[in-house]
Amino acid sequence: MSYRHLIAGLFPLLLAGCGTVKSPTEPPASEGGTALTFTQIQTQIFTPVCARAGCHAAGSTPSGLVLEAGQSYGLLVGHASSENSSLDRVSPGNPDRSYLILKLRGDPTITGERMPLGGPYLTSDQIAGIAAWIRSGAPND
Repeated sequence: MSYRHLIAGLFPLLLAGCGTVKSPTEPPASEGGTALTFTQIQTQIFTPVCARAGCHAAGSTPSGLVLEAGQSYGLLVGHASSENSSLDRVSPGNPDRSYLILKLRGDPTITGERMPLGGPYLTSDQIAGIAAWIRSGAPND
């Protein structure tokens, strides 16, 4: 058997074993991660990553979305997105209809840039934890 025939025979097998190739912005195949609490989201993500001057701090946010403790929950949950008014920023029970998740994933349907602006982006586990929190009804703990 020639080298060319060997490669031609192995190529389909190699492709079959690879599975589907995903883009870096595509959400993970399984979003059944452990839900973060709102307190965890605030203290581990919003406060250190998002609530910075020029981003989502009071008095400096161009979108009106302040992600500082004490303000973020009320401006997220059940509040229409300023970039896509047909979606809430957080739609309790429905992460796929929550603009926050779309922005964090860098979904192609968003307006503007993926968040956090310029990266580094949240890990897939962090995004899955926020999505699981939303799926559980987005409770304010």
